[in-house]
Amino acid sequence: MAKRIYVADDEKNICFLIENFLEKEGFEVECFGDGESLLEACEKQMPDLCILDIMMPGMDGLTVCTRLRKMSNVPIIIVSAKDSPLDRITGITLGSDDYMVKPFLPLELVTRVKALFRRVDAFSSPEEAREDYELGDIQLSPKRRAAKLKGADLSLTPLEFDFLCHMMAHPEHAASRDDLLKALWKVDSREVDTRAVDDMVKRLRKKLKEQGSCVRIETVWGYGFRLTAGGEE
Repeated sequence: MAKRIYVADDEKNICFLIENFLEKEGFEVECFGDGESLLEACEKQMPDLCILDIMMPGMDGLTVCTRLRKMSNVPIIIVSAKDSPLDRITGITLGSDDYMVKPFLPLELVTRVKALFRRVDAFSSPEEAREDYELGDIQLSPKRRAAKLKGADLSLTPLEFDFLCHMMAHPEHAASRDDLLKALWKVDSREVDTRAVDDMVKRLRKKLKEQGSCVRIETVWGYGFRLTAGGEE
């Protein structure tokens, strides 16, 4: 069954390019000229992935992203003409799984879309699904794609869930940024900027801290990250 993708962008020529290239790869694509229309469609049928432009009339893409995260953990890619570190961090912190800067090559977008789907499909397949993991106050069930923190449901995006699964499968192992790109995005650093890993880690750290978890994502300077229970970040 073809994956369904919703695209929100008020520039018709960009919507046409995105739709054309993704449909050639076998995806079902529906475009919207504003964020409100996309959200209304999501309330009727949630897609497999959303692509959001930031600058749109009415509701901007960041607000749409925030609203979507209250409804679902659907993978989200944000596209924007802004490339400052603050803009990237804001987009990722609000819940997007990737951030692309305009102008971009349509083939690059296709690569990132496929990478997101490969990651989700790989971790949800029976062959890859492992037994439950537990570290500190967090429990993960890969087979059910469920997470709990101190016994209560923990809401995670697909990327955040897979990151924790990967790290808990290798306790005390320091994972490099390249390792994480290959394991989670199914690509290497020649295809996706390693900043994507750092952005996702910042977002997840904030979420765990706000919910009072004892689990910490430690930075291994110049290399990557390590997951521990307790201690300082």
